[in-house]
Formats: sequence, C-alpha cells, structure tokens
Amino acid sequence: MIEHYIWLIPFLPLIGAATNLLIGKKLPHAAVNIIAVGSISLSFVLSVITYVHLVSLPAEQRQFVDVVYPWIGLGSFQVNLSFLVDPLSTVMILIVSGVGSVIHLYSVGYMHGDKRYSRYFGFLNLFAFAMLLLVLSNSILLMFVGWEGVGLCSYLLIGFWFEKIENARAGMKAFVVNRIGDFGFIVGFLLLFTAIGMKTGTWSLDYGAIKSSINIVPTAILTIVGIMLFVGATGKSAQIPLYIWLPDAMAGPTPVSALIHAATMVTAGVYMVARMNFLYVLAPDALRLIAIVGALTAFFAATIGLVQNDIKKVLAYSTVSQLGYMFIGVGVGAFGAGIFHLMTHAFFKALLFLGSGSVIHAMSGEQDIRKMGGLAKKLPITTATFLIGTLAITGVPGFAGFFSKDDILYSAYISPYGGKFIWLLGLMGALLTAFYMTRLVILTFFGKPRMDHHTAEHVHESPKTMTIPLIILAVLSAVGGYLGMPGAFGVHNVFAQFLEPVFASGFKLPEGSLSLEWILMGISVLAAFSGIGVAYYFYAVNMELPAKTAESFKTAYTWLLNKYYVDEFYLKYVVGGVMKLKDLLSLFDSGIIDGAVNGTAKLGKKLSDFDGAFDRIVVDGAVNAVGDGVVSAGGVLRKLQTGLVQNYLIFAIVGIALLLSFVLL
Repeated sequence: MIEHYIWLIPFLPLIGAATNLLIGKKLPHAAVNIIAVGSISLSFVLSVITYVHLVSLPAEQRQFVDVVYPWIGLGSFQVNLSFLVDPLSTVMILIVSGVGSVIHLYSVGYMHGDKRYSRYFGFLNLFAFAMLLLVLSNSILLMFVGWEGVGLCSYLLIGFWFEKIENARAGMKAFVVNRIGDFGFIVGFLLLFTAIGMKTGTWSLDYGAIKSSINIVPTAILTIVGIMLFVGATGKSAQIPLYIWLPDAMAGPTPVSALIHAATMVTAGVYMVARMNFLYVLAPDALRLIAIVGALTAFFAATIGLVQNDIKKVLAYSTVSQLGYMFIGVGVGAFGAGIFHLMTHAFFKALLFLGSGSVIHAMSGEQDIRKMGGLAKKLPITTATFLIGTLAITGVPGFAGFFSKDDILYSAYISPYGGKFIWLLGLMGALLTAFYMTRLVILTFFGKPRMDHHTAEHVHESPKTMTIPLIILAVLSAVGGYLGMPGAFGVHNVFAQFLEPVFASGFKLPEGSLSLEWILMGISVLAAFSGIGVAYYFYAVNMELPAKTAESFKTAYTWLLNKYYVDEFYLKYVVGGVMKLKDLLSLFDSGIIDGAVNGTAKLGKKLSDFDGAFDRIVVDGAVNAVGDGVVSAGGVLRKLQTGLVQNYLIFAIVGIALLLSFVLL
C-alpha cells in the first residue's frame, strides 16, 4: 500500500543528493544525470500514484498519515517523523516533483561542462528533498526543518558561482533576509505551542492536535501568532518588506531561478498560510493584513518591472508581484484560489525562467534585453514557448493565468477581508504585468537585432535537453488552468472541489452574482489587453516614444530604474544603523572595560603598596616575632634539659602536686 511508502517521496532525492555530493566527482556525467534526474523522477511517479490512490477514496476519507518513527519524546511532548497526505499536500508534491523533474532535465544541457557539475545536482536534489519534507510534514516543527532546509539550499545554489563576489553576496543576502523572517516564524509557532499547552496540558505540534484545540486560544493570541507566522512567509515568499533578496538571487544559474524562485521555495509561505487556514479564519485581522501586504506587493513590484533591462530581473520582479496575488487569494479567505494560482504560476513562471535561460545560453551569457532583438528566427522553439508563458502570465483568456488570476480578483472583490481597494490594486498590477511582459517579448525576440556581430554569429537554438522541458511547461501553461474553470462557465471547479476537504472548516466566501463575475472578468481581460496594446505601440510602432516618455518623467523613471532606492535605504539606515549601534555598544563596552581595567590597575597599585607595607610591618613582623619567640623559648627550655634524673623527678613531683591541687580545689 502506498500509505506505507510516502517517506520515499522526499527521501529518494536525499539519497541522490548524498550520492552525488559524496562520490559524484568520481562518476561520469551520465551517471550523475541518472542519479539526480532519476531520483526526483521516481518521486514524481510515487506522487502520481499517491494522487491516484487519494482520488479513489471518498472525499471525506482523503487523508492519511505515514508515521516513520518517533522523533522527539520528552514526557507528554511527542513529535513523530510523520507525513500527512491530503489534497493540499498532494497538489504540492506533484508540483515540486513534477516541475522539479523537468528543471533537473533542463539542467543537464544548461550546466554541461561546469567544473562543479556533480555538486550542482547534489544541491538541486537536496533542495527538492527539503521542499518535499516541508509540504509533506505532519507537524509544524517538521515543516520548520524543511523550511530551514530550503533556505540553506537556496544560499548554496544562489551563490553557486561564488567566484564572482556579487554572486556570493546575493547568496548571503538571501540567507540573512530569510533568517529575519524565520525569527518571526519561530516566535509564532512557539507562542501557539505554549498557548495550547498551557490551556490543555497537551504539548503537541501536529496539525491535527493544533486544529482540535485551536478554538480555546484567545483571538488576540491567534492574531499575534498569525502575524508572526506571516512574517516568516514574507521572507520565504518575498513580500514587502523582505522581498529584497529575490531580485539579487538571479545571480544563480537560471535553472535554480526556475526551481527555487518560481515553482517551489517562494511558494512555501503561501502553502504555510493555506495549511494553517484553520488558525487564520479565527484571526480575521491577520487575514486582512495578509491581503493588504499581498496587494501592495503585487502592485509595487509590477511598477519596478516596467523599466528593468535584465531579462532575469524583469522575471524576478514579476515573481514578487505574482506571489502578491497568491497572498491576496489566501488573505481574503479564498485559500483554494491562492493555491490554484500557485500551481499555474509554477507552470508559466518556470517556463519563462527556463526560456530566459535558453536566450542567455544562445546569447553567450548576455542578459541585457537592449542588446537582443530579432531572436525569433534563430530560436523558434524558445520564442514560441516563451510567448505562451507570456500569454499565460498576462491573463489572456484560455491560458492558465487567466483562470487563476480571475478567481483571485473576483474573490478579493466579494470577500469581507478584501474589498474594492484590494481588487483595484490587483487589477492595476495585472495591467502593468501585461505591459512589461509584452515589452520583454518584443525587445528580446522581435525587431532588429541589437547584439554585436560576434554574438549574432553564434546564436542558435538550445539542445533537446533544454527545449523538451520548455515544450512540456508550455503545454501545462496553456491547458493547466482548465482544472479550475469558474462557475461562470457553467462547469464545476474541479480543482476547488479537490481541495475542499482541507478548507471545509474554514471561512466561506459570500455568494456573488453571476453577472458581477462576468463584469469583473471582462474588466480584467480589458486590463490585460490594454497593457499588451500600449506596450506594442511603445516598442513596435512608435519606438522613439519610450525614450521620450522616460525623459518627460525623468524623476519617476529614475526611481523605478533604481527600484525606489529600497536597497540603498536598507543599506544606509538599517544595516548602517545596526553597524552604528554596534560601534556605540563597542565604544560603551570599551569605555567601561578600559575604565574598569585602568581603575583596577590603579587600585591594584595602591593595594600593592599597602600590601608591601603591610607585609613588612605586620606579616613579616609577626613571622619574625614568632621565630624570635620560638628561639627565645627554646633557649629557656634548653636550660631545663640538664640531663640529671633527680632534677627531672623533682619537676614531675611538682607537676603532679599542682595537678592534684587544681582538681581538689
């Protein structure tokens, strides 16, 4: 039975990682490929078998736990190494292992010839293990182990080409920023653990135990817990104010960007909020905060993406923006809609990142879209698949992003935790997304070539190990959205129905009218086509207009180009403030310590002088007096030792007489 072999899904990539990291250097590349791609592919096969088994069960029975062994046992506190399989975790393992397998295959061609080839695949497998552990865990403590694991692997993979100092710095930046968020996560789950334990006397971190006792915790405590857990999510999922690490993380190999920053790690925060839905529905203020932060992030990051010129930086800010949409979904209580967009985003964003990698590969490492153009003729497969990914992310009807984004915007409009302001920010973000993605496509693939002659001569389509993954992801980006078609089309939302048991006890969105749903859908589509049309006019019809517009709005353009100077602000005031505080404390410490040392030295000198006099007068005098006394006494007593027995007898008789007199008297 598959229930007893769930542990193999995360542990197969772990075995692959251990093998390649320990002996991979001694193996040929073909063997490294088989181990790395094979292990994650087997995990995907087991995930599919798990899904088939799960859907064969009645809806109310679609949940089971695979207990591997007791992990921690301290009195009444027990934590097992156990895995939870339900519709939510099944969706996640299919995404992680499925998209992960495609990216591993793509890496075979992209990383060919790298001097640390086996190490790269070892880290990639290790990351897959940590992410699968995170989404399958049956306790928040085991989730945290996976949570920290993906953070560590992200550091290792972002800074993989550490010979360049900017790559090493990007890895360290990601690690440090994530640790800030993780502090909030730790505070949140420890506070929840303590609150439930103090109330019930039962100390457990399993989801089931937490869920059964959650109603006895005061709302104020749940709100604080929800906010602190969300602080952790802002780090992992790159939301305001901790989004700053993700754009710099593009320093890593492009497949890493696709895996970590499109399909897996950055979605960990969204998954966590969805998994803890039973807590958040009891803390509505925390939900509202999540929705507001998500909406602000979606709009804020989209504005920055308008003027970026690095192909991967554009996609990076796009990722930050799309993660904002996911948090809008879970923040307004539409947990299923948030997870639905997580899935479709994994398809089209992984496709776009891998497509950008194909472009960079063809351009001999060039990433500036101002030096591209005219690549459609030489990169037909890359161009076609990249275009499909663009249509999906911009929300063109029929493609995956259209269905999931529309679901989120509609839910935001009708939810009491959302409202028109949240909906409007999401709508504006959708318009801007359509603009900058169309700009990216035109400048990269169409128009006149702008690269140098040497680069133009070497432009060629990528090998099949890279183009086949692009085709697979393009198909998923085109048809994946039909799993969650809205009720306005007169069909059942299959995806929402599948996830319904996980969110059955949660918040229910109010019923909206069919006409309102169609109107909002029409507005969303109009926004998407407006963004596409304006970008086409700017960059394909009147190509002098972008420069004129930038000159006319020079201040705004400069702020956007420099990303609102957020990094500079953090560096000067946050990092600089911490360094000044360190220096102040150091000065304070040195003042106290130096003063104490100097004072002690002076006191020691005085004590030493006093001690010298004391030694001479008192100690030495006492010692000398004792010695002199002993000598004098010895001289007196020596005279008594005459050697005459009669004298000794007289002394004895006198002594006895004195003793008897003392006793009698």
